[in-house]
Amino acid sequence: MNRLKLVAVSGNPASPSRTRVLVDLIADAVEQRVPVERHVVEMSDTGPLLAQSHFRSQLPPVAEARVALVESADLLIVASPVYRGSYTGLFKHLFDLVAMNALAGKPVILAASGGSERHTLVIDHQLRPLFSFFMCVTIPTGVYATEDDFRDYRLVSAPVAARIEAAADETVRILGVPPAAQTAGRLAVAGV
Repeated sequence: MNRLKLVAVSGNPASPSRTRVLVDLIADAVEQRVPVERHVVEMSDTGPLLAQSHFRSQLPPVAEARVALVESADLLIVASPVYRGSYTGLFKHLFDLVAMNALAGKPVILAASGGSERHTLVIDHQLRPLFSFFMCVTIPTGVYATEDDFRDYRLVSAPVAARIEAAADETVRILGVPPAAQTAGRLAVAGV
């Protein structure tokens, strides 16, 4: 099987971040099932490149390349920390610059991180509508994690790990990857 171009977007403007850890764990789970060519777009370094541009034609070359990378994905993983009940502004600005039909039909795994369980619905009330607008195929299981699900930037929550595994399994089914082409493996969770 050819490698899928997996592009993960970590919407946290800070680094290090639990959002990035979540993105990496989801990408690891997918990669344990199918061969991928992994790329990560981090808002911590991409955001400042986007912030000065209202239109795509104004982007510096490095930022243009990152938007084009997102558009060229076979599979997306998108994650944002929750700020004031929604995804971050720079995360949204990245997708404001993506061409209208560039993501149509592409599968996307939705994830978010937040300070408490109060923001769990950000996946279904904010992220899912955004990627439905782009006509993406959103994976049914979203992955949400709180600060308590991590210790020293390592996932320690078995329920979150189970959601990651479920999202990866659903992704493989949606991609139509036959079982013979899948690789084996499961996510290891620190302290669980």
